[in-house]
Amino acid sequence: MADFDRAELDEMVRRWLRANQECEAEGDWRALAEFYTEDATYGWNYGPKQEFMAVGRSEIRDIAVGLEMDGLDGWTYPYQDWVIDERSGNLIGLWKQVNENKRADGRNYSVDGIGGSWFRYGGNFQWSWQRDFFDFGNVSALFMQMITNDALSEGMKKRIERATSGESLPGWYKIGEAPVSLW
Repeated sequence: MADFDRAELDEMVRRWLRANQECEAEGDWRALAEFYTEDATYGWNYGPKQEFMAVGRSEIRDIAVGLEMDGLDGWTYPYQDWVIDERSGNLIGLWKQVNENKRADGRNYSVDGIGGSWFRYGGNFQWSWQRDFFDFGNVSALFMQMITNDALSEGMKKRIERATSGESLPGWYKIGEAPVSLW
């Protein structure tokens, strides 16, 4: 594997973090698509039966950071730390998923466990792929708490309606059937 310039990778992280904060403030993550190569892929596993995969910058913009993030206004994903390998161009960013709504005890609704993104640097301040990982059980439990406590935004309620409608959603595949493997 090729070696990558550590200063360039550090600058990529700085740019990525700044853009993420701007997108969180706007409640629209589509601008992040410019941080991916034209042929990049972005995917994640969602339990024992489903996985998500967007192939190409357009699908990443329209589906992964578009449709999949719609309704998540009021959520932030503060990165806690990074692991950077300048030999391989692999970067892992560890993040939390925090909602602006508060529990009865004053704490924000937040996913317990560890969330993160594994990136491959593609040069020119762009990712060639991204794979997200998170604790599916804790995500499910948090959303059930928020439903029970009527703490979901209207946008989040619409997301859940779409996800439970039974219709085929773009980018979602049965395990092992995505056009690009998670690995």
